[in-house]
Amino acid sequence: MAVPSSVRIYEVGPRDGLQNEARPLATETKLQYISLLAAAGLTEIEATSFVSPKAIPQLADADALMAGLRRDSSTRYPVLVPNERGMARAEAAGADALAVFTAASDAFTQANIGMTIDESLDSFRPVLLRATELGWWKRAYVSTAFGCPFTGRVEVGKVIEVGLRLLDIGADEICFGDTIGVAVPSQVHELTNAATDAGMALDQLAYHFHDTRGTALANVVAGMEDGIGCFDSSTGGTGGCPYAPGAAGNLATEDLVYLLDGMGIEHGVKLGAVLEAARFIAGALGKPLASKVGQAGGWDATTGARTGI
Repeated sequence: MAVPSSVRIYEVGPRDGLQNEARPLATETKLQYISLLAAAGLTEIEATSFVSPKAIPQLADADALMAGLRRDSSTRYPVLVPNERGMARAEAAGADALAVFTAASDAFTQANIGMTIDESLDSFRPVLLRATELGWWKRAYVSTAFGCPFTGRVEVGKVIEVGLRLLDIGADEICFGDTIGVAVPSQVHELTNAATDAGMALDQLAYHFHDTRGTALANVVAGMEDGIGCFDSSTGGTGGCPYAPGAAGNLATEDLVYLLDGMGIEHGVKLGAVLEAARFIAGALGKPLASKVGQAGGWDATTGARTGI
């Protein structure tokens, strides 16, 4: 399979990147962050989550954030929706794209959302049905696709089963997540091949890699070698999962952009502008910028100079 000539970068920083942070951010700060991401050329930005504020207090301002979001037709702003209550809030807030979230491990779904996998799918069914009626775009996450922090290895067949069931109840795209960052490229090939063998189309698939053990970019390349054309990332490498012990940050958007630029793969995102957004959010969180390209900058092959510093 040839590597795609273009790739979609699905930015999760405002939602997944912030949900596990101890320092709360003002809604205006989040809106400024999202504005910087859009200015960098990112056209899919997961803006927030309509979960219970008690569960994820960092995203308790979802309604206010959506009200303040300056939207245009060129950018999609999906929101995470856990149930019908969340769907009602998202609809009232003017959302037009969503994501639902389950896993391939019952132990993880119990810890994360207090349900079994079957119960989570039952909960998502009316959400996806309503979103379909409204003409929304619908993504579904299958977390712990490579390993669970509570039970260890997850069988590929279970991952595929959950993905197929999500497509059956209305999801447009399935995103397989390496929640605790244990995957290696051979496992990415195995899962992609199993998905397509089961009848999933490549354009229905995406990957969400955590860089916990330094394998995220290698896994992206493996996915591209199989024809996958969408990958999640978080500007600044922020994020993790509050219910997955040891889960470090997401793949940094700036590191992904640098890789794609070097490989000559189109993606529409400006590295210098992404670095500006990364430094902004790192400063807002009071943290140093930990991503590789955030520290080293880009590189001009014609002059040998560092860029974006």
